[in-house]
Amino acid sequence: MSSAIENLLHILDLEPLEVNLFRGRSPQAGWQRVYGGQVIGQALVAACRTVEGRAPHSLHAYFLIGGDPKVPIIYEVDRIRDGKSFTTRRVVAIQHGQAIFTLMVSFHNDEPGLEHQVPMPEVPPPEDLTSEAQIRATVLPNMPDAVQRYYKSERPIEMRPVEYGRYLGKKSESGKFNVWIRTTGKLPDDPAIHQCVLAYASDMSLLDAALVPHGRSLFEKDFMGASLDHALWLHRPFRADDWLLYAQESPSMTGSRGFSRGLIFTRDGALVASVAQEGLVRIRRRE
Repeated sequence: MSSAIENLLHILDLEPLEVNLFRGRSPQAGWQRVYGGQVIGQALVAACRTVEGRAPHSLHAYFLIGGDPKVPIIYEVDRIRDGKSFTTRRVVAIQHGQAIFTLMVSFHNDEPGLEHQVPMPEVPPPEDLTSEAQIRATVLPNMPDAVQRYYKSERPIEMRPVEYGRYLGKKSESGKFNVWIRTTGKLPDDPAIHQCVLAYASDMSLLDAALVPHGRSLFEKDFMGASLDHALWLHRPFRADDWLLYAQESPSMTGSRGFSRGLIFTRDGALVASVAQEGLVRIRRRE
């Protein structure tokens, strides 16, 4: 198991403090604030630790203030409802005596019924795309400094963008952004771990999709971005250590708020999750 995967599993393995109370820690990677997907994943872990026999099917989160990576995060779970078919939990993440994040999670029994889904976009498979190793060796020197730092760092989630030319200044005519994602190593078989890892990864690149119609990227120094809220619906079983296609688009940008949504498919076309997010995308003031 790679060190990046071990670190991710360690980050998601919260320390129980008391009934309904957990403590999570952040990697000391020099970030100015806690990565949003980390807080989503840890909060979902806290909620799952209070529910037995049911899987999460939807979560809705709000980022209140930026998290401080230097100190632990306390997660307080409120057991709002335990019904016959549904279970509801509310999680509050606390630092320095105040809430920095809230999460509502709904759990549901698996019930038989009608089924349908939209088709997966027709895109090249991940094996036909430029790998991260190839990007580092050939394309990376022509990319902005921020992109270079991102690809040079060891990360638990591997990403293979279909339209990676957007980082070289090419504009996407369709306004869509597709990226294959998976963990860089094998995960344990527990389905809850795969759900929490996907929640962690679902915050990656989605806000950046709001700049695709403009031919720009959050990697550019002209922009400052921050997630405001995040919603995730889990539809079907999956493994986060297998390739998943994250198909993203942004229907709206206004008031310095970008709205993006994404659909996540297995490589054989099963729709396993849907995501929606609004984030702050500010143009930095020039001195």
